[in-house]
Amino acid sequence: MDDDRERVRALAPRRRAALGATAPCREALVDGVRLAYDDEGSGPALLCLHAVGHGARDFEGVRRLLRRRARVLALDWPGHGSSGEDAEPASAARYAALLAGFVDALGLAPLVLLGNSIGGAAALRFAAARPEAVRGLVLVDSGGLDRVDLAARLATRAMSAFFRAGARGAAWFPRAFALYYSLVLPAAPARAQRERIVAAACESAPLLAEAWRSFGEPGADTRELAARLRCPVLVCWARRDRVLQLRRSLPAILRIPSHRLELFPGGHAPFLESPAEFGPVLEDFLSALASRPGSAREAMR
Repeated sequence: MDDDRERVRALAPRRRAALGATAPCREALVDGVRLAYDDEGSGPALLCLHAVGHGARDFEGVRRLLRRRARVLALDWPGHGSSGEDAEPASAARYAALLAGFVDALGLAPLVLLGNSIGGAAALRFAAARPEAVRGLVLVDSGGLDRVDLAARLATRAMSAFFRAGARGAAWFPRAFALYYSLVLPAAPARAQRERIVAAACESAPLLAEAWRSFGEPGADTRELAARLRCPVLVCWARRDRVLQLRRSLPAILRIPSHRLELFPGGHAPFLESPAEFGPVLEDFLSALASRPGSAREAMR
């Protein structure tokens, strides 16, 4: 039994790495955290930000689609993929601070940000704080748009407790997590990455517990920041999202000054679950950005 446990521990880093940036990946040191990332193509920068428990590999399809017309980057948040650990707990606010450091370290501004879930919440915060640095924003089933009411606090506490049990090594957790992710990413095109996420469940559990605890704090509500966004915003949502329900986020979305809302099949990540539908919408948004005055129009073509 002890040998089995040691074998599982030895496999865990490889399981986490399989979710993230392609090896050998590039690295940037930001606020003492080693961040791994993919960087492919040339032209205006598009930086992709994944959900907690996922990794940069979520966006390999986006990189393939756009690498001939844009510089497509995707980073691994701390403790994800091949990135190093962070002394600070996982939260959208912490990730937004690391995002700012990453953008400055690589000289990416002005850029387009594509963020999913907590990645969307971090992107929203950065765009509100640094409007001159963001040409456009793609929020995919984004956090930060829901009110933190009693129902949200109860739900986030329950989810945090679920993941804390996984971090403690509860025997039932891997199967329960697999069932949970069959609801989060139900669509067939996401199967390969879903299986990688499920395989890394026990290693991801501590970060998931931290993040879900942060989602129930008052500071997680960034609806007022969304209402002050100055750049064009493409909002994409999976119709069957049970994690971040559109009906609860829609009032904040409708307050975004320059937004476009598109719905897709799937549960939480349309770029993974419905790439054939998501790709053309993203390309159309980027083309519209390229045609705006002062844009890098020629580089996007």
